Formats: sequence, C-alpha cells, structure tokens
Amino acid sequence: METFTDFNISNQLQYAMSDLGFEKPTPIQAQSFSVIMSGTDMVGIAQTGTGKTLAYMLPILQDLKFSKEINPRVLVLVPTRELVIQVVEEIEKFGKYASIRVKGVFGGTNINRQKEDVAQGSDIIVATPGRLYDLVVSRALQLKAIKKVVIDEVDVMLDLGFRFQLTNILELLPNKRQNIMFSATMTDDVNVFIHDFFIAPTTVSVAVSGTPLETIKQFAYSVPNFYTKANLLKYLLQNESDFKKVLVFVPNKKSADLLFDILDEFFGSEVAVIHSNKTQNYRIRSIENFNAEKTRILVTTDVMSRGLDLERISHVINFDVPYFPENYMHRIGRTGRAEQEGTSILLYTPNEENAKQAIEDLMGIKITEMQLPGEVEVSTQLTFEEQPQIIEINNPQNLEEAGPAFHEKKEKNKKENLGGSYNRTIKQKYKKPKTRGDKNFRKNKRGK
Repeated sequence: METFTDFNISNQLQYAMSDLGFEKPTPIQAQSFSVIMSGTDMVGIAQTGTGKTLAYMLPILQDLKFSKEINPRVLVLVPTRELVIQVVEEIEKFGKYASIRVKGVFGGTNINRQKEDVAQGSDIIVATPGRLYDLVVSRALQLKAIKKVVIDEVDVMLDLGFRFQLTNILELLPNKRQNIMFSATMTDDVNVFIHDFFIAPTTVSVAVSGTPLETIKQFAYSVPNFYTKANLLKYLLQNESDFKKVLVFVPNKKSADLLFDILDEFFGSEVAVIHSNKTQNYRIRSIENFNAEKTRILVTTDVMSRGLDLERISHVINFDVPYFPENYMHRIGRTGRAEQEGTSILLYTPNEENAKQAIEDLMGIKITEMQLPGEVEVSTQLTFEEQPQIIEINNPQNLEEAGPAFHEKKEKNKKENLGGSYNRTIKQKYKKPKTRGDKNFRKNKRGK
C-alpha cells in the first residue's frame, strides 16, 4: 500500500490523515492494519519512532462504531504519564471528525477527579496500569464492555514491575476480546507474557532488535569519570549552531539532579530536567518548553526514554552506558525521526567498556570513536560511587577477608540454649504433669 487512501477507511479518518499531512504509512502501519482489522491477536515488534500509535489506532477507530454506552470498549495501556497524555492527544487528532470519547488516567494526580471523569462515559480509556487497577478495584470503572486491549511498550512495563497489575487487569477483562501488543524488544519476559494471555497471535516485525536507524550518526568518547563527562558535555553544548536541541540521558534521578546543577550554573534557563520525582505539572511544562525550543537541553532518566513526545531532536547524548543494550536503541531512537538526520553521542568510562561492547555486538557495527578534545579538563573529582571502597579488615564482610582481630566463637559459646534443667530432664522424664485440672487426676481421685 503506497498511501493512506489505499486503506479501506472512513471519510472521517481520511480527512483527519489529510489534515495531519500523513500520506504514506510506515511499514509497521501498513502491515498491522489488516491483521488488527481481522480481529486476531497481534504482537508488533517495532522500534521507537516508527508510528506505532497510528498503527494500532487507525484500524481500531475504523472498527469503532458510535455508541452512548458509559463503559469503554477499547483499553490502551502504556507505561508512563507522559505517554498517556501523548496517546490521548493523538487519538483526538485521528478522531477529529468522528464522535470519539477518549479519557486518559494516570497516577500522580487526584484519583477522585478521575473517578468523576470516567463516570461520564468513554469509548477509549488510555491508562497506566497502576491507576487503572485502582479505579477498577474501587468500582469507579468497569471493564466488562472491553472488546480490544492494546498494551504498548510492554517490555518497559514489565521492566518497571507492572506485571502484577497487568495480570490482574487482563484477568478482569471479558474472555472474548482482541489482544494487541507492541514492544521494541522481544525479551524472555515478553515471551512468557504472550504465552500466558494471547491466543495464536500474529507477529508483525519490521525491525530486528538492535538494528540502528540509518538516519542516526553514532559517536563515542572514552572518559575517565563523571565530572570529566560533565566537562566534555559543557564543552560540546557550547556549540549552539550544531547542538540545537539536545536530549541527555542519565542512569538515575540522583545523577540527573547532579548533572542539572552543573549545567544550570553554565547554561541557566537553556537547560531543564525531568524524572519520576518531579511533579506532573513540572514535567509537562518542561516538555512543552523543550518542544517550543524555549529550553535547548533536557536531562532525563531511562524511564522517560519512551514516554516523551519530542520533535526535531538534533542530538541524543548518553551520559552513561545503559545496562541493557536494547535501552541504547530506545534512547537514540528519540532522534533521527521522520526521516530527519540525527546524532547520538555515547560517553563511557573504562568500567563501562563491556556494556559498550554489548551494544556494538547487538547492532553489529562499531560506534565511531572520538578523541577527547584538549580543551576539556580531566577532573580528579570522583562521585561517591566512583570512589575506592574502603574495606575494614577488622570488620570483614566475609570470613576469607578476616583480619587478625577476628576469631571464631569459643566452643562453650556455640552451645545451644536448651531452656534450663526443666526442659532438658524433668519435662522429658515425667511428661505432662498431673494437676487438679487434669481429667484423669480427678477421675482417679473420685474412684478412691
């Protein structure tokens, strides 16, 4: 199929596609349409930035008839709050000329307001698993009318520990339903999940896990420690003409705040940070400012790597090497989107060389190595995690490291406390004592 006009979709959807400027479907969109329309279970494997949302929503909207029913008929599960907001906005754009009622629910906000909102009725519910489960348990939302369930970024949800909620939610759904799942990677956990809940699913795969996007140039710098990485980052980001819109990934919230403080002193209002500890309003405002190019640099954690609706990213900088090689693919997939060129830069220390090698093995290519510029100061300052671990020889963690002050217990101190002479001898010899409360004692006394 060359264009969206080749799809057998309603005029309302055709008008919406035209308004959005969508002419040619991506491979995942072209291959998913007929499978989802057939009603069979489907597993879609596609990388970030390949148009997965439209791939599952276009056939679902085509099949969704007008209804005044209060309970939703379509359920879409996603891992993050940002992704809920993004999917709801996209569905509203796709269904611009149709009477589609779509609601988004997620944690971090007042649940009572969401209860009032869903009580008004909806056709499609987009939700994070935790908040949806809370609404269902409190009976504010019923899932008995669900005909189609979509689980997007399922590998991320399993990584985040949502398996318990996902399992409970799927068990509450009607048995007669269509299951649709999208994932960027096919892990063992995902395979088990599919086996448990899907019935003979059709697999649609448009990219092998680890295949780098052709529009992304990849570079790497070998750097000794965290603060030297920060110095290199400050040096690179001063080139505003090339580094127009930069997404910086860090391993955790602590590193995000530390790096933000360093960059904030140098770049001020040009830099922002988002992670799961930030309030929902702050996170939304940071994303909006970044998209509007009011801020040039956005520091974020891995949790946000597939929950951000960001456009025209010039550079993705990996401040650390992801522990799982697939996460590197999710990160760099934020740039080089919509056939635009992008650049990825990986900063790694000697301790991260093996993780970098794993990424290269997964992709089947070598990342281009760059020399550390002479203008970049090599810092001797170390973070707490980088500092040598001090081992107290007189307080060893295992017996093999025991110093001279450590000794085993003496034999007499190893004896087990048996509870005194009563428990050891008398109780064993006489068994249970006869008392006035003993039935046999009273009987024998009356017999006399």
